Amino acid sequence: MSILIKNGNIITASDNYVGDIFIEGETISSIGQNLSVAADTVIDASGLLVFPGAIDPHVHLQMPFMGTFSSDNYETGTRAALYGGTTTVIDFILQSQGHSLYQAYDAWSGRANGNAIGDYGFHMAVTDFNEATGKEIIDLVEKEGITSFKIFMAYKGALMIDDKQMVGLMDEVKQRRGMVTVHATNGDMIDFLIARHRAEGKLAPLYHYLSQPEITEAEASERFAGIAGYTGCPGYIVHMTCEGALNAVRNNNRNNQKVFAETCIQYLLLDASLYENNFEGAKWVMSPPLREKKDQAALWSGINQGLIQVVATDHCPFKWEQKLMGKGDFSKIPNGHPAIEHRVELLYSEGVRKGKITVNKFVEVLSTNPAKIFGMHPRKGCIAPGSDADIVLFDPNHHHTISAATHHMNTDYSGYEGWQVTGKCKTVLLRGKVVIDDNKCLVEKGYGKYIKRNKVMGIL
Repeated sequence: MSILIKNGNIITASDNYVGDIFIEGETISSIGQNLSVAADTVIDASGLLVFPGAIDPHVHLQMPFMGTFSSDNYETGTRAALYGGTTTVIDFILQSQGHSLYQAYDAWSGRANGNAIGDYGFHMAVTDFNEATGKEIIDLVEKEGITSFKIFMAYKGALMIDDKQMVGLMDEVKQRRGMVTVHATNGDMIDFLIARHRAEGKLAPLYHYLSQPEITEAEASERFAGIAGYTGCPGYIVHMTCEGALNAVRNNNRNNQKVFAETCIQYLLLDASLYENNFEGAKWVMSPPLREKKDQAALWSGINQGLIQVVATDHCPFKWEQKLMGKGDFSKIPNGHPAIEHRVELLYSEGVRKGKITVNKFVEVLSTNPAKIFGMHPRKGCIAPGSDADIVLFDPNHHHTISAATHHMNTDYSGYEGWQVTGKCKTVLLRGKVVIDDNKCLVEKGYGKYIKRNKVMGIL
């Protein structure tokens, strides 16, 4: 089948022009103005923005956490992503301490294979680095196309590794031309503050926020960046929230070690005042927590300065019944926030339309940079001949309201309930097939492909 998209305002990370896109099979065949080709289907994109499918490199689908599972599985999560213009996600496999990396890989693959609707890849979170798991990294890179390995500097006893293991992992991953990503918060300090607040009977969601002050993230980010600089391993800080952590990256880059940074849509738009709404604040309990308005300003500036390369989601949804597990104790509230469906529309409405970023920067941080950093470019993340025909047709003037009543994520509340948004994904193509049109999903589970990634060491 072939498709001709005509008269669209084509937006890439560097260009903005009106043109046509001709698609044959799963890939883009040609781009030009007034293309004279015969196509099975013609889509008139007049008045629409046309940009590459977004990539969300930070999601947690059907993830075991705090005695439960995140409520979106690979079918519901990738379907919701497609509705919101995200055609590819990268999920985190979590190694269980004392078990092999491949045991975790098999478990996550079993959940995803045959169930995903959109395309997907994996990061591997290493929670127990030793001689045996070090050897597994070779096969994960060479055979499975997993080139990014996550560490946690928090969650002692379950996910956290120490600095010795961090150095060892970085040495191994560097040899394999991969990258180490990090949850950068000081776990020991956070555990101390949690214990103190609980002992004092301070159990409301507000104390989740107060147990993770800015210094816990800034210190860990500085330490990670310094160790990455020493080892020469490319580093990437996930879900950056605050000015202090951003300054840690800024200072480290003065020493010529490139540490990439990702923030998430919620940290750009929401702030810690939401935790003051009694237990309602549990909806926004995530780690790191929401910060202050001054941090929002710093993050927007960091995007424009090129210090933050990616805007992701850290999509880890839970239903309200699951959040109620922490009704009497903030430390028992499952950490996570539903966002996979609304990242693109929110960033356009709040970022582009309000003049905080350009439309080219919008495409860069949502699609092109994630593709380049994580080894999927030019297959993904761009509109070019030979690239996968992952394309979003976006109506920049469509007004709508975000609500749990109409979203497609498998959760019964929205972190953005009632938000008025301008800009909507009208039609979405994945590998040359129209998968979303007129607010309907046209493909079933199993259409999504696993994407093996290249060893590019995060080169932009």
